[in-house]
Amino acid sequence: MGNIDIKQVTTEKELMDFIKFPMNLYQDNPNYVPPLINEEKNIWNPKENPALNYSEAKQFLALENDKIVGRIAVLINRKEEKELGIKKVRFGWLDFVDDAEVSKALIDIAINYAKENQIDKIEGPMGFTNLDKAGMLTFGFDKLATMIGLYNNDYYPKHLENLGLVKEKEWVEFELQFPEILPEKVEKFSSLIAQKYKLRTLKFKHKKEILPYVESMFKLLDETYKHLSTYTPISDEQIKTYKEKYFGFIDKDYITCVADENNQLVAFAITMPSYSKALQKSNGKLFPFGWWHFLQAGKKNERANFYLIGIHPEYQRRGVTSMIFKAIQMNLKNKGIKYLETNPELEENKSVQVLWQDYHPVHHKSRRTYSLQLNK
Repeated sequence: MGNIDIKQVTTEKELMDFIKFPMNLYQDNPNYVPPLINEEKNIWNPKENPALNYSEAKQFLALENDKIVGRIAVLINRKEEKELGIKKVRFGWLDFVDDAEVSKALIDIAINYAKENQIDKIEGPMGFTNLDKAGMLTFGFDKLATMIGLYNNDYYPKHLENLGLVKEKEWVEFELQFPEILPEKVEKFSSLIAQKYKLRTLKFKHKKEILPYVESMFKLLDETYKHLSTYTPISDEQIKTYKEKYFGFIDKDYITCVADENNQLVAFAITMPSYSKALQKSNGKLFPFGWWHFLQAGKKNERANFYLIGIHPEYQRRGVTSMIFKAIQMNLKNKGIKYLETNPELEENKSVQVLWQDYHPVHHKSRRTYSLQLNK
């Protein structure tokens, strides 16, 4: 290849080129799932993304002979830096053709950005916060992507390793064949645990009944994952944004909540029908016809994705998950769900992975972030 030109994204057209590049790169790949274009645009809009209130971000395109051959975004989360003392440049939205000059030019952007800001570490791919997609796929390239997982070609990790980047964090994902009948011990435990700790599974007749519990769900997320090295607390502004953007679209039957005798939330789980095929058919657009594919995916689907689970530390080893799985199994069985795919879980997070042990989990994907320590 010839010389690689780097261009910072500054215009609306360049932003659209940035967003659509992977859609062109993977147009013939049956496992790639495109994002919704408007959602991607909102990521870079301070009015839509509260993380931009405490973060700095720039996007770049790599071109050869005026043809886009790669992209990258570089970010600094100042809240993470201030509250956790973690100082690094995050890089994400990393995509490139299979050419070493291109990947080097893109990673050099992150390195130079770090040096400009007197920062001696880069890490990615990752977004602004823990609720953003993270981790480059290293295993499972032949599996259909999900809405919440990044997808990439198998040559990506090799390029980063050749550039001297090393593994920072590793995530694993599992596929479970949904049981027709719950394991006996889960059935038994769910009743015993409910009686012993005076817990109950909440039943929602209408979607609006869920809203009073949304803030408690995010607080539970903080309690569940705050011990992990990569976790940054969720701000009130983020809670408000996610509540407004997403909870109106979630089916009440895919949300499970467990409360104590004082009606305080002690555990919750959010599953959703797989929208991967719907996203492929809509090609990044809800209108004019994309919404129809989403509607159909919600009505008839044999696959579901496990999105979030939160369990208060006091209840994490008390069998509360048996109550969650009993409720999930009853709800999803009625909807014809046969397979459930977990969200990415840090390999060190054994307390979450043990949740699946009774359901014959198949480890079918792995992903990692890569880092590089720069000379001071």
